[in-house]
Amino acid sequence: MHSTLIVARMAPESAEHVAGLFGAFDRTEMPGRMGTRRRQLFSYRGLYFHLQDFDGDDGAGRIEEAKTDPRFIAISEDLKPYIEAYDPATWRSPADAMAHRFYEWSAR
Repeated sequence: MHSTLIVARMAPESAEHVAGLFGAFDRTEMPGRMGTRRRQLFSYRGLYFHLQDFDGDDGAGRIEEAKTDPRFIAISEDLKPYIEAYDPATWRSPADAMAHRFYEWSAR
């Protein structure tokens, strides 16, 4: 399994709206197309954390492939009023907002 963590900015009062948008998105076939196994959204002091677990090893690549799908484009547009890039000067795609894992441990 592969995980990605996207970091952005979000006003805490937007959490319910963002959860609703992803709830609708996750009821489509898009998570299956992207190989998404689990999605978790977190907020902390104005920050937004979007953790996705994927089947296989290339979650970031699957996101890049899916970003031309009209449903992906639509949710990206719908999220704009609520989610702001952590660093707008350097953001060009979801890959620019992904945290880099530097340690992992598992009891497997």
